[in-house]
Amino acid sequence: MSDNLLGAAQIRKLASELDLIPTKKLGQNFVIDPNTVRRIVDLAQIDSNDVVVEIGPGLGSLTLGLLESAKSVIAVEIDARLADQLSRTVAGINPELLPKLTVVNQDALQVSELPSLATKLVANLPYNISVPVILHFLDKFPDLSQIFVMVQAEVGERLAAAAGSKVYGVPSVKARYYAEAKLVANISRQIFWPVPNVDSVLVRLVRHENSGTAISKTELFPIIDGAFSQRRKTLRSALSNHFGGTEQVERVLRLANIDPKLRGEQLDYSGFLAIAMAAREVK
Repeated sequence: MSDNLLGAAQIRKLASELDLIPTKKLGQNFVIDPNTVRRIVDLAQIDSNDVVVEIGPGLGSLTLGLLESAKSVIAVEIDARLADQLSRTVAGINPELLPKLTVVNQDALQVSELPSLATKLVANLPYNISVPVILHFLDKFPDLSQIFVMVQAEVGERLAAAAGSKVYGVPSVKARYYAEAKLVANISRQIFWPVPNVDSVLVRLVRHENSGTAISKTELFPIIDGAFSQRRKTLRSALSNHFGGTEQVERVLRLANIDPKLRGEQLDYSGFLAIAMAAREVK
């Protein structure tokens, strides 16, 4: 990878020219370390066959690194000022890369189609929308084989958590519906401007080859939500409302071969699938 990447001084200069003050509301913490960009592109295993979608490109730090390695990059940016500036930044740094860039000025959670078929999602995700964005793109774009993101450490740990872990919860199970999540590396908070008050991690989510289970998310996700709605409650109690009463939920759990006294945090992904399958049988 070349040296045509943005450093701290360039990032601050761009922000100043745009009269941009990073906001917590939009989760704007910009990467100012070129070495971290190189590391992300390398670990994400981007090659010349990949069409990469990047969420929240900001001032273009990661975008430039992705453009050098990928076939093309689709950058989804909600902030109109940043969306307008991104192409100009790329043209100023390395104009040969500009034809490979498409900028979409839209809220990532509202994106339902992309200008071309994307194979991977790579991003420094705003902390406040990390999980919704990941689940949205996994759901809407089945051709995405991998998602490789930098997120708040707590979010990353939840995504990759196994049953029984203190941080195992709704994000862990819903992400597992689509993909296998794994923590890849810790990231220093010093590589951001402004410096956040939380640590970050890199997380890789690789879509299952058999993604698209016979159970739909409309069947499974309400069960997951119910099971974790009150963590201290047993499945018998937590899922009672969802299934219309204690007697009905016990029938479902018996058929699924699940102990009604277990709590949601003790149940692995296959257990949730078993409950959803059993629910079909007792309707």
